[in-house]
Amino acid sequence: MNCKDVIALLADYLEMTVAPETLLSLEEHLAECGPCQAYLRTYRRTRELAAASERAALPSGMPAEMKAHLRAFLLARLLAEES
Repeated sequence: MNCKDVIALLADYLEMTVAPETLLSLEEHLAECGPCQAYLRTYRRTRELAAASERAALPSGMPAEMKAHLRAFLLARLLAEES
């Protein structure tokens, strides 16, 4: 397995959907390849940050009335700043 192969499999690797024989080869490569280890760390962190960002952006637990008040408040602030 080479670096290009590892990069192509990282999503599957992190989701633990890689076939056992592929997993062994991938982990052997990762154990020996510093650049792929660094890429994996960066890839993991990027996924974590993206997931956290999505959770923060979704006001799913916010009641509809509160959303309406928040929108009205923000709109009023924007209009006040434009004046």
